[in-house]
Amino acid sequence: MYLHLGQNTVVRTSSVVGIFDIENTSMSRLTRSYLALAEKNGRVVNVSPDLPKSFIVCEENRKITVYISQISPATLRKRTGFMAGLANL
Repeated sequence: MYLHLGQNTVVRTSSVVGIFDIENTSMSRLTRSYLALAEKNGRVVNVSPDLPKSFIVCEENRKITVYISQISPATLRKRTGFMAGLANL
């Protein structure tokens, strides 16, 4: 299954490590440091020029990529079908 992150960017849901709210998590010094290091290493892909709402960490072939998206974390989580899977438990 695939997850649309905005614009023309799609990733495999199996590669998604986490979906994070950029406003809440960037208050942490550790998160800011992580994002700065990822940017420095060329691992950040900005999906949209709009105001970012989330960042998505993906790992594929042992390579980490951080996507910055204008789509809210709640919407992205719904798109993954994660919440629907919980209803079946």
